[in-house]
Amino acid sequence: MDSTPAHPSAAPLPLAVDGYPAAGGVTRRAAGPAESARANRGWWDAAAPAYLAEHGGDLGDADFLWCPEGLREADAHLLGEVAGRRVLEIGCGSAPCSRWLRTAGASPVALDVSGGMLARAAELNRSTGIAVPLLQADAGALPLADASVDLACSAFGGLPFVADATAVLTEVARVLRPGGRLVASVNHPMRWPMPDSPDPADLRVVSSYFDRAPYVETDEAGTTVYVEHHRTIGDWVRAVVGAGFVLGDLIEPEWTPGRTETWGQWSPERGALMPGTLILVCHLPG
Repeated sequence: MDSTPAHPSAAPLPLAVDGYPAAGGVTRRAAGPAESARANRGWWDAAAPAYLAEHGGDLGDADFLWCPEGLREADAHLLGEVAGRRVLEIGCGSAPCSRWLRTAGASPVALDVSGGMLARAAELNRSTGIAVPLLQADAGALPLADASVDLACSAFGGLPFVADATAVLTEVARVLRPGGRLVASVNHPMRWPMPDSPDPADLRVVSSYFDRAPYVETDEAGTTVYVEHHRTIGDWVRAVVGAGFVLGDLIEPEWTPGRTETWGQWSPERGALMPGTLILVCHLPG
């Protein structure tokens, strides 16, 4: 497997003063799989330096952080025994989770749609001396053989950004061996109808929880540059079951005592009042 990622997009998006791609407009409307994948590939290519400068210290170079609440796989053991297992990480970013899995004795494959993120992952492979195979691909079309991995994981990876969650989960089920486990963390659906703010004073409903229209950012020319999809808890359960998985647990991590990190609308103050993350723990029959 080629462990050298493809180059980032040739024409990066214009950046705002904070280093993230500048949004010319924001709307709520339908956005299909191709539009979502194209937009988010370009957005993460452009956003990778700013995102990793802001959060890379918390993510670590070889660590497995499930969520902004601070839950780590070393403590939670949601994947079970990983030593000797082949693991697919979906939406790996700079691949700290896959490098942690490698140190725990697993054989991970780190996949992401963004060449910009994978370029940083390749740099960290070299600097840490913990080399994991890197694969640039869309989660909806995994370039892996049927029944070729034992475990799959996604820590705020591709799932919030795909238009058809059931189709992606069906792809994951295809590459997992019978009895294989999938664990994925996503934005808690209750975050969607509230403002994107860490301040507890902003815990107020400003839109409908049941409005599934994607959040879409456009550039000055009206071209889509970012898409995020909302699903209710029931939607996630139906997607998991519809893809052939058995849902074993739904975890809503509580804020880790003493943790002071703020990520967007995740904060210690807000985390003490409501969940910010939903973790799906499921497996295939057999």
